[in-house]
Amino acid sequence: MRLAGGAVHVYTALGSVLALLVVLAALDGDAVTALWVGLAALVIDGTDGMLARRARVKETIPWFDGALLDNIVDYLTYAFAPVVLLWTTGALPEGPLGWLLAALPLLASSYQFCRVDAKTDDHTFLGFPSYWNVVAFYVVVLDLSRPVVAALLIACSVLVFVPVRYLYPSRTEALRGLSLALTAVWLVTYAVLLLQLPDPHPVVLALSLGYIGYYVAVSGWLTARAAARRRSAARSAARAA
Repeated sequence: MRLAGGAVHVYTALGSVLALLVVLAALDGDAVTALWVGLAALVIDGTDGMLARRARVKETIPWFDGALLDNIVDYLTYAFAPVVLLWTTGALPEGPLGWLLAALPLLASSYQFCRVDAKTDDHTFLGFPSYWNVVAFYVVVLDLSRPVVAALLIACSVLVFVPVRYLYPSRTEALRGLSLALTAVWLVTYAVLLLQLPDPHPVVLALSLGYIGYYVAVSGWLTARAAARRRSAARSAARAA
C-alpha cells in the first residue's frame, strides 16, 4: 500500500511537468497543443484524489503532505500556465494594462490556494476555484476579444473573494452521479472542439457551454441551500436560548 501511495503522489506530481509543457507550447505559439496538454492535466487532477483515497495515502505515508502537493500542481496547471497561454496568444493587451490583467488571476489564486476553508466540509469550493485553464480554453476556442477577456479575468478574480459555493464534481455528494457523467461529456467535448479548431461545430460548442451553465446553476443552488441551513441552525439556536 505504501508503494501504491507513492505511485499516486508521483502521478499527481506529473501535473507539474504538464504545466511546463503547456508553457513551452504557449511560448512556441502552439495554443492547441497547450490545450491538449491542459486536458491531460485535467484528467490527472480529476482522478488522483480518488486514487489517493483508495491507496489510503494519509495512513500509509503520513509524513508526506499530498494536499500541499496537489495545491502546488493545481496552481501551476490551473493558474500560472493558463495565464502564460493567454499572454502568448495575444488575448491580453500590451503594456501595463496587460501586465495588470495577467497579475490579477495569479494574485487571486495565490490567495485561493492558501485558504484553509477553500474546500468546505460538504465538499464544495468556496469562492471561484481558479479555473483559469477553463477560461483560457474558451478564450481560444471562441476567439474572444480583448475587452471580453479583460472582463472575464476581472470578474473571476473578484469572485475568488466572494463566498459562493462551487460544485466540486468528483466530491460534492449532491447530484454526484449526474455531475460526474456531465463532466465526462464535457471532457469529450473539450477534445472534440480542439480537433475541430478553428471551426468548432455549433452543436458540440452548445454541449460544452451547456455544462458550464449546469455548473453555475448547481453552484448557485448549493450556495442557497447552505445559506438556508445556516438560517435554520440560527433559528434553532435562538429558540434553544
